[in-house]
Amino acid sequence: MNLPEPLASSPKYFRCCRLAQDSCLAELPPCEPGLAAGSLTTHCFKDSLISFVSKLLKVSRRGFLKASAALGGWTAFAAAPVFNNMPSTRQSKSAKSENKPSVAVVGAGAFGGWTALHLLRRGAQVMLIDAWGPGNSRASSGGETRIIRGTYGPNQPYTKMAARALQLWQESQKRWNRVLFRRLGVLWMVAREDDSFEKGSLPMLKEAGIPFVELSYNDLSATYPQVNFDGVRWAIFEPESGGLMAREACAAVRDAFLSEGGKYLQGAVLTPRIVAGELQGLDLQSGLHVAAQRYVFACGPWLGNMFPDVIGDKIRPTRQEVFFFGTAAGDVRFNPEKMPIWVDHGERFFYGFPVIERRGFKIADDTRGPMFDPTSGQRVASAEGLASAREHLGLRFPALKNAPLLESRVCQYENSPDQNFIMDRHPRAANVWLLGGGSGHGFKHGPAVGEMAAEMVMTEKIPNPLFALSRFK
Repeated sequence: MNLPEPLASSPKYFRCCRLAQDSCLAELPPCEPGLAAGSLTTHCFKDSLISFVSKLLKVSRRGFLKASAALGGWTAFAAAPVFNNMPSTRQSKSAKSENKPSVAVVGAGAFGGWTALHLLRRGAQVMLIDAWGPGNSRASSGGETRIIRGTYGPNQPYTKMAARALQLWQESQKRWNRVLFRRLGVLWMVAREDDSFEKGSLPMLKEAGIPFVELSYNDLSATYPQVNFDGVRWAIFEPESGGLMAREACAAVRDAFLSEGGKYLQGAVLTPRIVAGELQGLDLQSGLHVAAQRYVFACGPWLGNMFPDVIGDKIRPTRQEVFFFGTAAGDVRFNPEKMPIWVDHGERFFYGFPVIERRGFKIADDTRGPMFDPTSGQRVASAEGLASAREHLGLRFPALKNAPLLESRVCQYENSPDQNFIMDRHPRAANVWLLGGGSGHGFKHGPAVGEMAAEMVMTEKIPNPLFALSRFK
C-alpha cells in the first residue's frame, strides 16, 4: 500500500517493527492535501499515530507519549527510523539527511559512546543503545576514576593513542564545561630487577610528545616522604597525565551525543542473527526492533555472549576489586596537591589514586582475578582481596597501615588473550563491526578508539593487524 506522502518522504519516517501488517497500517487515515513534509507531529498524523500505536502495542496513550519523550522524539514503537531512502514524488529539504548512512551502536561505555559521537560528527545518523545506561555499575566503564598515562613498554601503538586520547579528553572538557580529566601526574615505580618495560617506554613517550621525568630512589624519597620506596629502583613521572572521571565522562559523552543530534535508547539487545552475510536489524528484549545500515557492537564483557562463534572466550571477564581507605583527620599528605596517581610495578601490579572528591585513598591490584559474570555476579569484595590490599597499603604508605576501609567496589576487566583491543569487522557480516577487549587499560583510549572505529565504519578502512580478529587464528 502507498503511505501518506509526507510520512513517506520525511527523514523521521518510522515504521512499526512489531509485526505490523498492511491491514494494520490501513487504519491510518489519509493526510490533508498540501501539508508540508517534515514531522510526525503535524496535525494530520499525530493523533492517529498515537492512537494506532497505543492499540498495536497495547499500552496507554500516556505510556506511549512517555516512551516517545524518552527517545527524544523517536517513536516508541519503532525505536529507529527506516533509514533506507523511501520513494517519494516530492522533494524535501531533508533529502540530504536521508542520504546519510545509518548506524546503530550497542554499548554506551568508553568505546561505544565515543564511537557513536565520532560517527555522528562524520555525518552518520546514529542510534546509541545501552542496557543499563552509560557508566552503570555493571559496566567495565563504570566506577569513579581511571588512569590515563603513556608508559606502555616498547613497540606498541598505545602511547600515541593515549596522547591523542588525552588531547580529545581535554578538548571535550573545555567544550562541554564538565570535569572529565584531572591533571594529577602519574608516578610509575619500578620495583623489580627487569626494567625493560620501563626502559622501552621512554623513547615511546618522547616520540608521542608526552612529558616525563626519570626519578631516582633518592629523588623519590625527597619528593614524597609519605611513601616508603623500599624495593623501588627508579620511577617514571608523567606530570601532564592524570585521572579520568569515569562515570561522569560516560554520561558527558552521551549528553554531547544527544545535543549534537544523536538518538539514545536504553534497552537490552538480544543475540544478533546474521543472515545472508549481513545483520538485518536488532531485536530488543522489549519487543522493539531497530533497523540500520551498519552496526557497531561495543558490548564490553558481554561481547562474547553476543557473538559466541566469532568472539566467545576471546573476551574473558575477570573479577577485580577496588578499595578506598580513610586518611586521618586533617592529613593532606594523600591529597592531590601532595600525592600523584601511582603505579607500583613489582612482583604484583598495584595502582591507586590520591583522595579524589572525598572518596578516600584508592588502591587496587591489577592482577587478573577469577572469571566473573558481569550481569548477575555478586559485587561484594572478598576478605582475601581486602587483606592483600591492606598489606600493600601498609608497605608503601605506612601512615595508612591501620586506616579504616571506607568503600569497596567489584568491577571487571574484559580481557582479550593478548591484552590487545579487538577492533574489526565481523568476518561473516559485512555491515557489522566489533569493538572490545579493553583488558583493564581501555577506558583512557575511548576518544581515540572511537575516532579509529568511526573511520573504519565510514570508510571501510582495514584495521590495525594488532587489533584484528585474524590474529587469533
